[in-house]
Amino acid sequence: MSTLLPESVRRLAAWCVVVLLVTGVAAVGIWLCVTLKTAVTPVLLALLGTALLGPLYRRLLKMKVQRSLAAGLTCAAVVAVVGGAGYIVVNALIDSGDQILASLKQAATDLSKYFGAAGTSLDDMASNAKELFGKFGGTAASGVISGLSTVGEMMAMAVLALLLVFFFLRDSERAMGALRQLAPGDSADSIEAMARRAFEAIEGFMRGTTIIAFIDALCISVGLLILGVPGALGLGALVFVGAYIPYLGAFLSGAVAILVALADRGFAIALWALGVVLAVQVLEGHILQPMIQSRTVQMHPAVVMLAITAGASVAGILGMLLAVPLTAAAFGIVSELRVRYSGTSSSASTGMSTSRSRSTSAKPPDAPASS
Repeated sequence: MSTLLPESVRRLAAWCVVVLLVTGVAAVGIWLCVTLKTAVTPVLLALLGTALLGPLYRRLLKMKVQRSLAAGLTCAAVVAVVGGAGYIVVNALIDSGDQILASLKQAATDLSKYFGAAGTSLDDMASNAKELFGKFGGTAASGVISGLSTVGEMMAMAVLALLLVFFFLRDSERAMGALRQLAPGDSADSIEAMARRAFEAIEGFMRGTTIIAFIDALCISVGLLILGVPGALGLGALVFVGAYIPYLGAFLSGAVAILVALADRGFAIALWALGVVLAVQVLEGHILQPMIQSRTVQMHPAVVMLAITAGASVAGILGMLLAVPLTAAAFGIVSELRVRYSGTSSSASTGMSTSRSRSTSAKPPDAPASS
C-alpha cells in the first residue's frame, strides 16, 4: 500500500517517525535526569567546571607537571577562586542588601504615585519582604531535620562535583579511549569527533561567559560608583551572577540597578544609570560576544530564551544555568554531523563523477554503433 502514496507523503511520514522517536528518547532522558537529579546534577556541574578549568590544567601539563598533581592543583585553585569570589559577592550583597531593599521600597513608593494600584502592589511587596523572609526562616527552623538534610545534600553534591572535576581532568584521555571502545562498528571516529565538538562548545561558552560577566560587572560597578548610586558593589555582584543566565539575568540585574538609582538619586541619575546599563549591553552584544565567543557555537537569541524557559520548567534556577551550555553542546554535535554528512555526500558525488568520467574516457571515440 505504501506504493499507492506519493513520494512526498512517504518522506513526510518517515520524518514524522524520526521526530517522534527523537522526542521520545529526549523525554525519557529528561525524566531519568529529573528522577536521578541527585546523581546527575554533580556530573553536569563537574562537566561545566572541567570545561572552565581545562586551559589551566593543560597549561600545567605543558609545564611538565604530573597529571594527578596538575588536576589536584587545578581543583585547589578553583576552590580558592570560587571561595574567594563567593565571599566577595556575599559580603557585598550583605553590606548593601538592606540599602538596596530600602531603595527598592522607595522606588515602589515613588512609582505608586504614577501607576496607582500597580505601584501600591509593588510597595506592599517591598514592605512585606522582610516579613516574608522571616516566615520562610521560621518555617525552615521548624523543620530542622529537613533543613539539615537539604544542606547536607547540597554539600555532598558540591564535594562530589569537585571530585568528579578531578577525575574528569586527570582521566579525560582514558575516558575518550573507553568511549571509542564502546562505539559500535566503525563509528568510533565520528563519536569521538562529536564528543570533542560538544565539549569544545561548552568550554568556549563557559570561558567566554565568565570573561563577559566580569567585564559587565566591572563596567556597571564603575559607572554606578561614578554616579554615586548606593550599593554599587552589590549591584555589580548581581550583574556578575546574572550574566550566567543570558539576556534574562542581565535584564533583571540592570532593572534593579536602575530602580535603586531612581529611589536614591532621582530621575536624572536613573536615566544616566539606564544609559550605563544599555551601553554595557551594546558593548557586550556587538563587541565582546563576537570577539570572545567567536569560536563557540553561535545560537539565536530566540533559541537561548526557549532553552532557558525549558530549563526553568524542568529544574528551576539550576535548569536555567545548565540549559544554555547543554544547548550549545547539542548545537556543536549537530554542526559536526552536518560537516561530516556534507563531506561524505560531496566526496561520494565526486567519486561518482570521477567514475563516470573514467568510463566515458575508456570508450573508444570511433566505436561503431551497434545495430
